[in-house]
Parts: sequence; structure tokens; C-alpha cells
Amino acid sequence: MDELDGRLVAALRENARASYAELGRLVGLSGPSVQERVRRLEERGVLTGYRALVRPGAVGLTVTSLIGLLLSDNADQNAVVGRLVGVPEIEDCWFVAGEESYVVKVRVADVDALEELLGRLLRVEGISRTRTTLVLSTKWEGRLPMSGLPDGAGSDATDAPDAPDAPDATDAASDGDAGGNTDAG
Repeated sequence: MDELDGRLVAALRENARASYAELGRLVGLSGPSVQERVRRLEERGVLTGYRALVRPGAVGLTVTSLIGLLLSDNADQNAVVGRLVGVPEIEDCWFVAGEESYVVKVRVADVDALEELLGRLLRVEGISRTRTTLVLSTKWEGRLPMSGLPDGAGSDATDAPDAPDAPDATDAASDGDAGGNTDAG
């Protein structure tokens, strides 16, 4: 991936709805050249899709939590992950090093819904315990550190936490994120 590809990726992360002509103006290429580069980035798996970003609080998901999942000694990890895929409140799932085997990011309507979800997770075969951290406020998310790209390719000020569009504590608090840390199991 060269510098122009990196600049295209950064521009698309900022506005995936930009036209090829608009992207071309940003990176100094013609619209057809941008279209060809984007096609190649898609074919190579660099660009894997385009989606709308939804503010969770605006759709009633006011509580965000990270839940560490400790597995029983004889748990089949693949089977556990297969069961977790069917839990709609889970937004992300990571296999991690440390005491927990997995950490999941969940979004729910309220603390009662979180408590109900924790009960369901503890009934998943192979999960022996959970460790829950409630998010108090979201300072930013969805950031992709572009430091591995060629010089200048990832220098996009909008990725910085103090960028004008970054949510501040007031914005995040209005989403209703609650906070704390609990162990269950």
C-alpha cells in the first residue's frame, strides 16, 4: 500500500459516501484513478465494507459494558464462541491473554438489561465466570491507528482524541453510559 492508498483509506474512513471525484480532489488523482485504486483496495481486503455509524444512545442503547469471560477448564472454545455469536447485545468479541479468555463489548438499554444479559452469559455452556466493567463515558471509538502506513498516509487529524468532532464528556454522558466494575460467577 503506497502513500496515496493510505490517504484514500483515511479519506474513506472520514466519509465513505464521498464520490470518486471528491476523493480525487482530496488526494490529487482523477475520479477514474481513484475508482481503480479503491477497487484494488477492496480486492486485496484492505477495504472490507461501508456502513452507517449509529450513535447507540440515539437508538436506546444507553449502557456500554466490557465483559471478561472466564471459561471452565474443559470448555470447548470454538463452541463457546459459536454460542456467543447468537447473543445480539454483543458488538465485539476478542480472544485475549490474561485471566479471562474472551472480552466482549456489549450495548444494552439499561442496567436491568445488563443484569439479565450477565445471567444469560453465565448459562452459556463453558463460561464459568464473568467480570464486568461499565463504561462511564465514551471519549472516542472506532479509531484506527494508521501508524503502520507509509509516511503521511495516516496523518488524519480527525483520528486525534481532541479533534473537534470527537465527543466530549458531556456528549457521552448524554448517551447514558453508566459506570462501575463488578465480578459475577
